[in-house]
Amino acid sequence: MKKILVVGSLNMDLVVQAPRHPKVGETIFGSQFHTFPGGKGANQAVAAARIGAPVTMIGRVGADGFGQQLLEIAAQEGIDAQWIEAVSGQPTGLALITVSDDGQNTIVVISGANTCLTTSDLDAAESAFDEAAALVLQLEVPMPVNQRAVELAHQKNIPVLLNPAPAQQIPIEILRQVDILIPNQHELLLISNQPDMESAIQALLGLGVKQLVVTLGEDGALLVSARERQHIPAFKVTPVDTTAAGDSFVGALAVALTQGQPLPQAARFASAAAAISVTRPGAQPSLPIRSEVEKFLKEQNA
Repeated sequence: MKKILVVGSLNMDLVVQAPRHPKVGETIFGSQFHTFPGGKGANQAVAAARIGAPVTMIGRVGADGFGQQLLEIAAQEGIDAQWIEAVSGQPTGLALITVSDDGQNTIVVISGANTCLTTSDLDAAESAFDEAAALVLQLEVPMPVNQRAVELAHQKNIPVLLNPAPAQQIPIEILRQVDILIPNQHELLLISNQPDMESAIQALLGLGVKQLVVTLGEDGALLVSARERQHIPAFKVTPVDTTAAGDSFVGALAVALTQGQPLPQAARFASAAAAISVTRPGAQPSLPIRSEVEKFLKEQNA
């Protein structure tokens, strides 16, 4: 069975629960502290693996305790981690996360060893692309690495899903070769350099983006191409922690698409996975398995 290939970041998340987010210069008391495995790349890899797809990941961790933990977790999740290496001279990536009582979060990422992934590393791992049914990317590793990953996928006719987070400017060469671009509203405006969502959509389509899947949080998702547009409503849940909702969506979407679901159906499946994830604390601990998503959808349909 062909795999989902994830090229991206691995972080350890240091999470503080607080009644609200502090203002600039303000100190407040938090109530809880947790250490969770994270990183957008690893989150999306775990999300896809738990939904039931074979997953390979290419990435870097530091030669430290956090790095060893992340390698062990990847193995426990059934992810092919032969292309995840520990490097000296940089710590494992970290994310400092504050979660307020209403489930909203703020995140500061320290990239660390994620910056050590190179285009040469991808060339050395080219055999992983030969086994892939889809390539999943984010923006927590150097942009030249993402560009090389897109080039390799394009050469081998592998569809590319790009989640442009954290939001930053993306070379047009990458955008034109991505099959599905999956931004949230903030990322959509920033990467397009436009003031509103409609202008942003038109600008990205004009640059050659084939398909947009804009995640809208509690408002669902918007599917946009040059030919059609469709809104996928969100499922109503009470959020506890939204940290990995987008990653859950991306991983589940990739699995559903590679298993033959049409995009609207795949997006609804991914929305269900994301809805479940926000009802649980943490990044990877919140990600559902396939049977949970199927049960949730069955209950919603009923």
